[in-house]
Amino acid sequence: MLDSIIDVLMALWHQDFTTLMTPGSAAMVYFVVGALIFLESGFIPAAPFPCDSVVVLSGTLAAVGVLDPILVLILIASCAAIGSWAAYVQGRWLNRLPKVQGWVNAVPQKRLQQVDVLLGKHGLVALFCARFVPVVRSLLPLMMGMRANKVNKFHYFAWLSAILWTLLLCSLGMLLPMLPENISKVVTMGLMAAPVITLATAILGFITVRVRKAIQEQNAAKVKAAGKIKH
Repeated sequence: MLDSIIDVLMALWHQDFTTLMTPGSAAMVYFVVGALIFLESGFIPAAPFPCDSVVVLSGTLAAVGVLDPILVLILIASCAAIGSWAAYVQGRWLNRLPKVQGWVNAVPQKRLQQVDVLLGKHGLVALFCARFVPVVRSLLPLMMGMRANKVNKFHYFAWLSAILWTLLLCSLGMLLPMLPENISKVVTMGLMAAPVITLATAILGFITVRVRKAIQEQNAAKVKAAGKIKH
């Protein structure tokens, strides 16, 4: 079972259509695609998974007859929406922890009200845009779980944004076979690498900010110590 999953993952990464078109492999492809979408949509540690690329590639596989177009659309949209629900539930659970509640209470009430208004007015747009950004895809529903109380409204936003995201990326994937093979492969590989590059850039930026802050604090401490010595 594990070997089959690894084989499908490697075939997806390398766009090995020969392996993916092997008789009996379709069920495993559906399983791997659904699992990737669910995990990356619902759990922040799964952010490096190239889910946007997998959705595009699934559209390509549907276009060449490896997967059923209707089934793959339903599978991806459902896993994306259920993954968002899993992140939302995590937010509701985390909000009960005293330490997390303390962080929330430290934020000015006016700012929290602004967040609630934005989530209420722009929930669909926010969730839809967040689906294209690693980490944010699962972070925003988690934040909604901590702040939003209208569960039915969240489900509406989550499912509609998941359907729009799936239709857009799968449609792009279905158009790729119309391009020359060398161009199509380059585009797909670029899509596969994009989430990892985006995540690496974000982590590097975060580390840079933390290092600069630490250096500034160290320099400020030295200046303060030097001032005390003079006095």
